[in-house]
Amino acid sequence: MKYSIFLLGLLLITSCRQKPKTDKSHAVQAETKIILDSVPKDAIVQEAKPALKTFEGLADTTFVRLADFSEDFAYDMRYATENNFLKAKVYDCAECYTRVKTAKALIEANKDFMEQGVRIKFFDCYRPNSVQYKMWEIVPNPQYVANPDKGSIHNKGGAVDITLVDLGGNELDMGTDFDYFGKRAYHDNMDLPKEILDNRKLLKETMEAHGFWSIRTEWWHYNLSSASNDPVANFKWECND
Repeated sequence: MKYSIFLLGLLLITSCRQKPKTDKSHAVQAETKIILDSVPKDAIVQEAKPALKTFEGLADTTFVRLADFSEDFAYDMRYATENNFLKAKVYDCAECYTRVKTAKALIEANKDFMEQGVRIKFFDCYRPNSVQYKMWEIVPNPQYVANPDKGSIHNKGGAVDITLVDLGGNELDMGTDFDYFGKRAYHDNMDLPKEILDNRKLLKETMEAHGFWSIRTEWWHYNLSSASNDPVANFKWECND
C-alpha cells in the first residue's frame, strides 16, 4: 500500500514539472498576420509612374519629348547607334523630339493603330541641323542625305521615320529594313507578298488620314503637311546619361 502511494506521488510531481511546448513558428506567423492585417491597404506605398504632360499652353511649334506625352510608342533610335546606313553614331543619346503639332498628330494616329492591334515604332524624329551636317560629312550624297545648307523636314521637327509593331513588340514585315535604299523599299513597288503590301497600306493610309504624306522611295518616312513651312532648327536636347 505504501509503495503504491509513493508511485502515485512520484507521477504527480513529474506531470507538474512538464510544461506544454510552444510552437514558436506558429506564434510568429500569427503575430505577423495581426500586424499586417492592422495596416490599412491604402498605406502600402507603391512606386508611382511619372504623370504624363499635357499640351495645354504650348505653342504648336514648341519642341517636346514625345515620351513625356504618351507611353504608347516604341523606339529604336538608329542614329544614336551604329546600326544605320552611315555606320556611325551621330546623336549623343536616343530621344524622340518633335514640334507640338507633330506630336499631337502622331498620338492621334497611334490611337487608330492600337485599335487594330499595332502601334508606331520610331527610328528617327526631329533631327538638329548640326546632326544633318554630320551626316552630310559622312555621306555627301543628296540621294540619301538632305543638304544641310537647305535642311530637311526632319530638321524642322515635322518628319518621322517609323514602322509598326504588334502589341508584343514584334515588327510587322515591311519588306526591307529601315534605310534600305533600293526599289524594294518603294511605295509603288507592287511586286511584293500580300502581307507586306497590306502592312505598308495600313501604315500609309492611317498616317495620311492624320495629315502626313509619304515619299515614293521610302516606306518608313512621313512628313506632317502643316510643318513644311516651319524653319530649320538646331534645338538640342539634354542627355541625362
